[in-house]
Amino acid sequence: MKYHIITLGCQMNWADSEKIAEVLENKGYKQASKIKDADLIVVNMCSVRQSAVDRIYGKIINFSKLKIKNPNLKTIITGCILKKDKLKFAKSFDKIVDIKEFIKKTKKSRPKNIIAYAPIMTGCNNFCAYCVVPYTRGREISRPAKEIICEVKNLVKNGTKEIWLLGQNVNSYKYNFPKLLKSINDIPGKFWIRFTSPHPKDFSDELIDAMAKCEKFGEYLNLPVQAGDNQILKKMNRGYTVSQYEKLIKKIRAKIPGIALSTDVIVGFPGETKKQFENTAKLFRKIKYDMAYINKYSPRPGTAAEKMKDNILPKEKIRRAKVLNEILKQTALENNKKYIGRIIEILTTVPHIGKTRANKTIKIDRHIPVGKFTNAKITDALIWGLKGKLK
Repeated sequence: MKYHIITLGCQMNWADSEKIAEVLENKGYKQASKIKDADLIVVNMCSVRQSAVDRIYGKIINFSKLKIKNPNLKTIITGCILKKDKLKFAKSFDKIVDIKEFIKKTKKSRPKNIIAYAPIMTGCNNFCAYCVVPYTRGREISRPAKEIICEVKNLVKNGTKEIWLLGQNVNSYKYNFPKLLKSINDIPGKFWIRFTSPHPKDFSDELIDAMAKCEKFGEYLNLPVQAGDNQILKKMNRGYTVSQYEKLIKKIRAKIPGIALSTDVIVGFPGETKKQFENTAKLFRKIKYDMAYINKYSPRPGTAAEKMKDNILPKEKIRRAKVLNEILKQTALENNKKYIGRIIEILTTVPHIGKTRANKTIKIDRHIPVGKFTNAKITDALIWGLKGKLK
């Protein structure tokens, strides 16, 4: 029996898919190299944006064709699923499984990967106006620190070189996130630590100090802003102002010079005027992000924003996204040019390609075994990465 997993959404979903694979393999399943060879297809879905849900409807047609060729094929859907979507998917999938049912069946072993995800908490208490996470994953539940540290030790022992600590809001971790970061940093071995996603309103000076002092922390941070206008931030229920966000960025850069910054942003939120959008564009020019995940607003059932009038035309949302993307391309290239001539540490992830401590992709001039740390001299800067020669 063979399985194939389709993962949509955030890194939390990818971490869950690792656990789904573990459960299936413990039951005797083997991973199928191609979806057409699978006897079981598992879709680990995301409900944050309607586009992710629409992609599943497109795949259902293909599943029907596969079932004609393999009448024994079974399909399961899991992940972040809204109640209304469960009713619809019940007609198209053989089974709907709560993601928690998969996760609780996993053992302590983990597959050997160069990059691994270690969830430290699930759920969210923030109820941002546009977000479904509190409805699909529930309220915040933090894992015990000892359990997380044990998992990370096992990952390092198995050869993992980059570990992402995951949570819908990692810095509201119940048992003190800066302390956890330091404890993981003290684990023997050569590896990098990253985390996502933090919330600006919960980002403490203690956490910034911990990031600066932990030598295994890779100098990269995703800090979602979502909008660069105070009125829109208030409508989104984000809990901070643009000024507070800017001051936080200033503190982080002062403590960790050269840190690469990315963000998440939504364009076309209900009622967002052109002037309010220009405030977001202004913030992009000021912060000079290395990367940004630019999303066009789509209403999600059950959220506060669903009750607001979605009055921004699709073509205007597309225009606004393009404006931000053009600013991002300029600032990303400008930031990357600063690396030219420098010798930096890299981790090879596939032949001829690696990652830097700042989470930038680098193309290297010759082959080196995957999962090795080495040094490279930067020879060229691209918009979305670097080129270098091994030293």
